[in-house]
Amino acid sequence: QVQLVESGGGLVQPGGSLRLSCAASGFTFSRYAMSWYRQAPGKERELVARITNTGGSTNYADSMKGRFTISRDNAKNTVYLQMDSLKPEDTAVYYCTRGWGVNDYWGQGTQVTVSA
Repeated sequence: QVQLVESGGGLVQPGGSLRLSCAASGFTFSRYAMSWYRQAPGKERELVARITNTGGSTNYADSMKGRFTISRDNAKNTVYLQMDSLKPEDTAVYYCTRGWGVNDYWGQGTQVTVSA
């Protein structure tokens, strides 16, 4: 069965960095685009970034451009989200999901808290 397992979340100070990982299993990873979404308390889930199956194309939400970088390693069945210059408003649960636009499987999420 399809499984997506996120890791790497935690508490970080404003201006700091974190790298999230999402380990995928149960499907041919290299055939699928992957995306990261996030959901802050009291807010709707929003797109963070997405990447095509080969990694040749990426797309970011405007507020993340220049600060976040999505990448993938198809040999390791893993997608990453490098987050730099973190702000308190980046505090949210971050989810890994399969797909680009239409997302059919989701991980359980990892909490990112940006606070002094």
